[in-house]
Amino acid sequence: MKFVDEATIDVKAGDGGNGCVSFRREKFIPLGGPDGGDGGDGGSVMMIADATLNTLADFRYERHFAARRGENGRGRNCTGRKGDDLEIRVPVGTLVYEEDTDELMCDLVEDGQRLLVARGGFHGLGNTRYKSSTNRAPRQSKPGTAGEQHNLRLELKLLADVGLLGKPNAGKSTLIRAISSAKPKVADYPFTTLYPNLGVVRVEPHRSFVVADIPGLIEGAAEGAGLGVQFLKHLSRTGLLLHLVDVAPMDGSDPVQDVQAIVRELEKFSAELGERERWLILNKTDLLPEHERQPHCQDIVQRLDWQGPVFETSALSRQGTRPLLWAIMESIEKQRQGGAEET
Repeated sequence: MKFVDEATIDVKAGDGGNGCVSFRREKFIPLGGPDGGDGGDGGSVMMIADATLNTLADFRYERHFAARRGENGRGRNCTGRKGDDLEIRVPVGTLVYEEDTDELMCDLVEDGQRLLVARGGFHGLGNTRYKSSTNRAPRQSKPGTAGEQHNLRLELKLLADVGLLGKPNAGKSTLIRAISSAKPKVADYPFTTLYPNLGVVRVEPHRSFVVADIPGLIEGAAEGAGLGVQFLKHLSRTGLLLHLVDVAPMDGSDPVQDVQAIVRELEKFSAELGERERWLILNKTDLLPEHERQPHCQDIVQRLDWQGPVFETSALSRQGTRPLLWAIMESIEKQRQGGAEET
């Protein structure tokens, strides 16, 4: 299924059923009095986060959602049936905005989390409600109120522990294929990745983390160049960024300048994202002669004045990936433990 991370939908809750005007008419009871029942409440529209979904593609074809209205009241004090609620399932990580006001209604980040997006109308009142000692034959009733209606904008931000970023052909897709069961497209030309990919990395039983791979970034991405700008938001939920750089680019570019260009685009897009913890992954080291690898990698690190962790890998041959995974797992477990202590 095609990956879609934005959608606009209309939701309409059900109207409340109208109250009934009726009088009791039975043999030998000529003046039976009012017996009009109330209407039923309208159905509400609920949005539910579902971990089995990973795209908003379904909302490209179905944009209008309406819950059932309540039934009208009937005679003999029969109350109308309540309209059924409508449940709309969305991927975990979906942000729900009111389109007209751009107000954030909720961020659905937990599986099973529910959000009431449109409340059903209140039921109308039958004429039985209006009887009194001075009004024994009321002929008034009250109609049900209208259900709420909203235009909603849905935005999906993938939930991942680790995010991969880098220029096109840096080896991000190859790496995620090597360390997880994800199978993104891999080819020898730029922009092979057209949409984000998620992969679950299992270091050992009961120890795993989720990696997100986004399309490659180029200089000017923050202004709309290339493909990556529309997917940068998916990195905002990640706790750790792996910055992959090709140590021997086929186009002859300087790896140091490639890294600096991506950092500038991150900072332009979001100052917070630019300050996120980032590890440097010197990839495709197998393309260099063995005696040149160490000096070449050290030169890149020194010219960058890189202060964070550095790993040398070859995603294709999986060289150096195992120490990287263990280091990531330990870092994530420390983050999780710190978060648990805060709560």
